[in-house]
Amino acid sequence: MSRVFLIAGEASGDVLGARLMAALRAQRDGLVFSGIGGARMAEAGLLSIFPMQELAVMGLAEILPRIFALKRRINQTIETIEATRPDIVVTIDSPGFCLRVLKGISGTGISCIHYVAPQVWAWRQERVKHYPGLWDELLCLLPFEPAFFAPHGLNPVFVGHPVLESGANKGDAARFRAQHNISADAVPVVLMPGSRVTETSRLLPVFRQSMVALSARITQLQPVLAAAAGIAEAVAAQTRDWPVPPIIVRDVATRYDAFAAARAALTKSGTSTLELAMAGVPMAVTYRVNPLSAMLARRMIKVEHVAMINLLAGRALVPELLQQDCTPAKLSETLYGLITGEAAAATQRAGFATALASLRAPAGTPSSAAAARVLARLGTGGKQPL
Repeated sequence: MSRVFLIAGEASGDVLGARLMAALRAQRDGLVFSGIGGARMAEAGLLSIFPMQELAVMGLAEILPRIFALKRRINQTIETIEATRPDIVVTIDSPGFCLRVLKGISGTGISCIHYVAPQVWAWRQERVKHYPGLWDELLCLLPFEPAFFAPHGLNPVFVGHPVLESGANKGDAARFRAQHNISADAVPVVLMPGSRVTETSRLLPVFRQSMVALSARITQLQPVLAAAAGIAEAVAAQTRDWPVPPIIVRDVATRYDAFAAARAALTKSGTSTLELAMAGVPMAVTYRVNPLSAMLARRMIKVEHVAMINLLAGRALVPELLQQDCTPAKLSETLYGLITGEAAAATQRAGFATALASLRAPAGTPSSAAAARVLARLGTGGKQPL
């Protein structure tokens, strides 16, 4: 029996962890899983040592009140690993928590893999100097990441991006229209304001006015707002007074059905751009933070584009309307052009196909490729030199 200790700290990591567990079981019998995970990993057979939701906090304002509780959980996790001595530890994303745990167990001789490379290539590149010795192997989701991490002796391996396994391209437009009684001549537009309250509180007022402006030109406009599970009720409350009432979508399957029905989308930057690209939805990307944060970010960001799909394409494939450009007038005008201009939409879709092709795993699915690396490391029988 081989014991695998997995750590996921947020919903996306929970999905990754569950897929990894399934892929590991498909490739080898006799694996026992323990660690920290959410509902998806629990369904796959993991008993979490404490609720994953305790780790799902983002931003300074959210972390500060819970810093001592988080520190206790870090120590508890380190102590559990040291006491149980699993054959391998796999940490999944959530660098704020996971990298501290890896540092705490770095002298134990237990083999470690970190799954999802920290995005320090985008900003705060100096942080990479703190990583040597934390893991034996770094599983990268993006094809350009190994070239950044390899010179630092961090043993990076590209395994492909799990968005390719998401099913984002398999939604049912007819089912969505029937479920929500949307007429054939209605024009659904997907809105994705983020999964954090700090994001939605800044973007939803702008989205509201954008939909008002757009509805004056497209009378059958139907906004569809994709709300993250943890904040769905808060999002619904914030949009009750919208002059153009949005359909609130709370679950992943319905969100993908909405993608299939959508004529265009307006989204924050992040993995959502890859999901929309998978579904072939023309999009504009937007974001807004407070002016001080924006000023600091401009000085630290080292990449030319913010949207992940643009980084993969190596060009401004989709519009990025950030900060001062995140206005109702600019957002509504851009969406209008995507809805009414078939050439602009077609150009985006052609670019999506090329960019997404670069995310394919070297062999099999991204999850099976990641599982193969974990099992290869298990086969070595312990800590290997970097």
